[in-house]
Amino acid sequence: MNAIEAIVQNLSEVRRRSLIIWESIPDSLLDWRPDSEALSMKEMIRHVLESEHYYHLALLNEGSLTSYESPYEARAFTTLKDELRFSETYRNEFMNTVNSYTEEDLSRIQIDRKDVGYIRSLGDMLMRIAYHEAVHSGQLLDYLRTAGVKRPKVWD
Repeated sequence: MNAIEAIVQNLSEVRRRSLIIWESIPDSLLDWRPDSEALSMKEMIRHVLESEHYYHLALLNEGSLTSYESPYEARAFTTLKDELRFSETYRNEFMNTVNSYTEEDLSRIQIDRKDVGYIRSLGDMLMRIAYHEAVHSGQLLDYLRTAGVKRPKVWD
């Protein structure tokens, strides 16, 4: 397995486990949040999906975007199934882009995000994207625990 294959596998595994968590959330708790300052469960799912789209565009731009019009902005979150259906094209485009990179690209391409405090190699940025989703998966597991909902088994 080369580095690109490993990154693709990591991104796929993180998403597979996210889906296990997301699909375990009862519809009646999608608006639940631990406190008034926190994202709700559905807002966190939306944040992960929307962030991946933004990150994809930033990768293509090799840096932060000067302007960004989110395709999610005007959409209401109705059901998880609908949200995932809407996001499928964006996910596929992102994964196709990742698969198109070479191992040399991972260190050669620099992603300039000085506006948020860093410039990182493409390889580092791809790992950050997976980590971002994984962190939010952990947060949702904590939300479920706090809400008194049985947590799904993600360590299979």
